This record gives sequence, structure tokens and C-alpha cells, in this order.
Amino acid sequence: MRFYIVDAFTDKIFGGNPAGVVILDDGKDFPSDEICVKTAKELRYSETAFIKRLGDNEFNIRYFTPAAEVELCGHATIGSFAALRYGGYIGDGDFLNHTISGDLNISVDGEKVLMDMAVPVKINEITEADKLDELYRIMGLDYADQKAKGLELIPQMISTGLPDIMMPVAGLEDLEAIEPDFKALSDLSARYEVVGVHAFTRDGDDATCHVRNFAPLYDIDEEAATGTSNGALTYYGYLNGFVASGDDCKFIQGEKMQRPSAIISHIEADENGCLIRVGGRGIMLAEGDIKL
Repeated sequence: MRFYIVDAFTDKIFGGNPAGVVILDDGKDFPSDEICVKTAKELRYSETAFIKRLGDNEFNIRYFTPAAEVELCGHATIGSFAALRYGGYIGDGDFLNHTISGDLNISVDGEKVLMDMAVPVKINEITEADKLDELYRIMGLDYADQKAKGLELIPQMISTGLPDIMMPVAGLEDLEAIEPDFKALSDLSARYEVVGVHAFTRDGDDATCHVRNFAPLYDIDEEAATGTSNGALTYYGYLNGFVASGDDCKFIQGEKMQRPSAIISHIEADENGCLIRVGGRGIMLAEGDIKL
């Protein structure tokens, strides 16, 4: 099996969010779940994608963290199709990606990869004072202080393939100051049945939002770029009035980790439904063969 290490959502090595990509030999089925998890542990990245080719423009991708399989991973999807193009498996064009979360349309144009998100869903929101205090306290902030700084938006659970809590904060300094209690955040994530917390601020004039993402329940304390979460944030913005149908959005992530990432999205929404596409670039860090 051929493998690649890809820095996704960046055009610079050591930027963005790294992912492992494993391309199965033609005609071969996926290894056992145990082997996939062990491979993900060995590669030591937050997600590793395993790609099975089904046809010229059709693939089945499964995603594994070092702990378990997840339904979908945005940055590993971007990394997968960047690796497929880099390795000569595909050229530019439109592709279908079968995932546990559903079928996703992918477009590749040069170094840019865009993917359709799953149908966006608002699952719930957090409005009770004690639960708001709990969430912000676990994240190392004080909710009353955030309100005093002018924060009006409320946290909502949104999914475009994976559910996350969209957690607004007042400004860039507050985003920088987040220091979660990771054990408490894992417990909270399990209780709310979400992957983790996607914290964001609208402060700053160089992007739609600056963001940080935390998913310790899945052994990911913080991620430098998360496609699905920023797809969900695009929908959150639409629901809360700071993103409109037809908008192109840009999310800056990974700054605290010194792995700056740029995630782009596009939304089309009307009374008949909503389509969100998320994407960016990917650059190869390493490649080789896995001897299994």
C-alpha cells in the first residue's frame, strides 16, 4: 500500500493540518479495523484516510484516528485527493467519495480541492445559564466576561458530517487565551454527543472568522485545520446572519499551534435546501510504502 503524509489547507510544508493517506492496491479490500487503527497510531497523525478505488472517478474513503474510526474528516479528504492527484492516480475533474457519513462530490482543479459537505443540520443550542457557564469554564474562559465584552451569539451544535459545538468568543485575545480542561471537555463532548468544540471569533478583518478546534474525546487536543467544522461554522454563520447565500468564506486556523491554515468555503442556500463546499490546498511532506 502506498502512503503519503499531506499538509492540508496550506501551500507550505509544516503549515496546515497533516494527515496520513493510505492508497490501497487495486482490487484490495480495506484491512481490518484493528490494522487501520494501528496504522493510524504508527503514522501519529490525528486522522489517516484509507482509500479504495471503485472506478475511474469513484472512491470509498474510511477515516481512522489513533483511537477509532470516524465518519468523516475534512482535512484528510482534502489531503486524499491532493495525494491522488500528486501520485498520478487522478487528474483534474469531478469525483464521488463514498464515506460512512454519506456520498460527497469532490472537485479537483490544479492544486485546489473542494468537497461537498453533508447536508447541514442544526442539532441543538446551549442557552441555559448554568450550561453556558460550564462550557466556557471548561474552555478556560468566563462567560460573564464574554458577555461584558459584547458577545451576543450563543453556542450551537451543528453538523455537516460530524457534530461539533460552535462556540463564539468575543475577540482574538479571547480565542488565544483558551486553555481547555481536556478531561472535562472529553466528558462534555460525550454527554452532548459531539466530536468536540469549534471556537471562533469574528474579530479581525482578514477572514470571515479566526478559529480553534478541540476534540480530546478522539485523542485530538487541538487541530490546525478542520474542514467539516468550518463547513458547520459556515452554516452557523448563515443561520445567525453573518454569512449569506452565495458567499465565499475564509477561516484562519492553527495560529496558536504555529501551523497557520486557510480553509475556504462556499454556501448556496434557499427554501429548497443548502449546499456547502469546503476546500483548500494540500502539499506532500513524505511518501512511501506500507509493508502489510
